[in-house]
Amino acid sequence: MIKVAVVGAAGRMGQRLVANVMAAEDMTLAGALEAPASPAIGKDSGMVAGCGENGVKITASPEEALANADAVINFGTSGVLEITRIAVARNATVVIGTTALTDAEKAELKNMAEKGARIVFAPNMSIGVNLLFHLCRQVAAILDEDYDIEVVEMHHNQKKDAPSGTAVRLAEILCEARGLDYNNDVRHGREGITGARTKHEIGMHALRGGDVVGDHTVIFATTGERIELTHKASSRDTFARGALRAVRFLADANPGLYDMQDVLKLK
Repeated sequence: MIKVAVVGAAGRMGQRLVANVMAAEDMTLAGALEAPASPAIGKDSGMVAGCGENGVKITASPEEALANADAVINFGTSGVLEITRIAVARNATVVIGTTALTDAEKAELKNMAEKGARIVFAPNMSIGVNLLFHLCRQVAAILDEDYDIEVVEMHHNQKKDAPSGTAVRLAEILCEARGLDYNNDVRHGREGITGARTKHEIGMHALRGGDVVGDHTVIFATTGERIELTHKASSRDTFARGALRAVRFLADANPGLYDMQDVLKLK
């Protein structure tokens, strides 16, 4: 049995991670971490997740939450490196699903992996989204610049960042396939007299509303036809299942910094 600790256990995503770990036949919940100000501190993590009592209390102490963990799943946005360092010091594997890391923090993850850590870091843990990444790279490489590329994403009205980390990764992949530069060639929305669309740009559009879990569409449009590749997430369980698959992958992996393309053997 793989003993798993969940970071952010009282949040919407954390609750689904707790539920999926509890339901997995090859895993057991070993710890549940939350921010000190969370009203869930001291409560049973299973009860908070709506799955029934499991005996694992939610704590604000990373050391306590990770003490017996073989693996840590972290979708949080704060203290990611600190928690990862604690996990690695205990020889636990780490799955990180946050998109809020700086380039310097990503470099630190790579440094930890080079020193023996086993980490999966991905902006989106969904198996379907990662297949979308793979397909977009292939399609963008096949179609020439006569096909204009636009990325459209939609999320719930409480999402704080835009565009989504998944949309950013899609644009990065498209830029790599086309020989473009994200900072110079991705155009975030259009307003006013913008002039005709150039061949060297990728449009990026973020929509917000309702309770949408996550929709992403990549459009390849040319004269007479267009191709649209779309992924729609209707439940956060799709991200939780991907995270659990990453945990299983790391259980037998060599030290290194991986992403979901590695987990799904798409590279």
